[in-house]
Amino acid sequence: MDYLKKILTARVYDVAVETPLERAPKLSARLGNDLWLKREDEQPVFSFKLRGAYNKMAGLSAEERGRGVVCASAGNHAQGVALSARKLACRATIVMPVTTPSLKVEAVRGLGGEVVLHGESYSDAHLHALELCELHGYTFVHPFDDPDVIAGQGTIGMEILRQHQGPIHAVFAAIGGGGLISGVAAYIKAVRPEIKLIGVQTTDSDAMIRSVRAGERVPLSDVGLFSDGTAVKLVGEETFRLTRELVDDFVTVDADAACAAIKDVFEDTRSILEPAGALSVAGAKQYAARHKLQGETLVAIACGANMNFDRLRFVAERAEVGEEREALFAVTVPERPGILRDLCTLIGPRSVTEFNYRISDPKEAHLFVGLAVGDRDESASLARRFIDEGFPVVDLTGDELAKGHIRHLVGGRSPQAHHERLYRFEFPERPGALMRFLAAMPPTWNISLFHYRNQGADYARILVGLQIPDADLPTFHDFAEGLGYPCVDETENPVYRLFLG
Repeated sequence: MDYLKKILTARVYDVAVETPLERAPKLSARLGNDLWLKREDEQPVFSFKLRGAYNKMAGLSAEERGRGVVCASAGNHAQGVALSARKLACRATIVMPVTTPSLKVEAVRGLGGEVVLHGESYSDAHLHALELCELHGYTFVHPFDDPDVIAGQGTIGMEILRQHQGPIHAVFAAIGGGGLISGVAAYIKAVRPEIKLIGVQTTDSDAMIRSVRAGERVPLSDVGLFSDGTAVKLVGEETFRLTRELVDDFVTVDADAACAAIKDVFEDTRSILEPAGALSVAGAKQYAARHKLQGETLVAIACGANMNFDRLRFVAERAEVGEEREALFAVTVPERPGILRDLCTLIGPRSVTEFNYRISDPKEAHLFVGLAVGDRDESASLARRFIDEGFPVVDLTGDELAKGHIRHLVGGRSPQAHHERLYRFEFPERPGALMRFLAAMPPTWNISLFHYRNQGADYARILVGLQIPDADLPTFHDFAEGLGYPCVDETENPVYRLFLG
């Protein structure tokens, strides 16, 4: 009840806005449940962190504000403190690791924060911020382990219940240090205790889950950095106490699932969440599937959208795997002319997302194949089909090395690729297009290199190495012209000569 009073009297709306609670129609239809998004990504600093920071700072005395505040952060909390300080006309020193991207540093400076770059990690920055407190008498504004910060975040729970007064089965929130879920749970469990609170963490940053299971705070030696907003090695004392007491269940999701959730939210809202902001959506999807929920109302707190633009390439590539719409295989086939066409015949009309091959051995070849699938069961069925046809296969769908690196590195120079010519083709992308391309090619031409990636565009791009006798070059030119698609001879390209020729 003490937290209920603190949340009801929290001073957040001088700087924060009451964010909308929006239904996600496409994702709701797919899940068979009503999924609502609490749009904290629409705050002035694109994150919920503003609420807790301002509530803490607004409660300081005039003398304390006069001495200034300090915090350690490389992201959303830093911006929340900086904006709050500008509103309250007090000095804010933000200690950030020297590795912080310049985009975030400039964002904090743009809000009026005094940035101090110190140390290689958040831990280094945190210790330096505490030293500045001792040296200058600053007030430390903790990112999560402070009752006033927790109460500020709890206003999100208050808004959810005011905005949706009907039945709610569960509310999902990402957990880093635990401030968000502690505040939301404190309010909801006091007012609507029948609503479940589900915490979501990444598989490589699950300090809260381990702590709750152990009955004490458990520090992690390392944390994953993809969801940097939740990459916390040790949760707070107060947030641990509240989470252990009030949160009903937990879900862990991997980076692929987070990428798929970012895509899901984009398709419903045309907004792009940061990885931490999408964890709640990924968790809701997984929880609904695990418990076979149907017709329930679920709320996911979209807690942030401070996404670095250069990460979008990774997100787009991994979303299909995270949604279990792409299966990756290493397929071993005998090395003979026409084998790629035979393999495509086995694959059938399904969409090919990637097809990499480089000649390397006179007896057998190893292909990296990506295929569009409906679910994980279809992936297993395809693997069995390859094996039944005499093609040994390794399912790489869950292999991080394969997804992150090997798929881009298949190839290299080959002593078998003598008299090779390299061609680049471009043609309209549609199911079966790759098979039609291979079927039109004379079977006597040996393919020594093949690289194809379907990136969701209207046009497919294929790189092909062919061992064509000089006497067959006129025939090849007729073949290329008959396709009616752009074809570029890259045999003399210096990049090819350097890396593949």
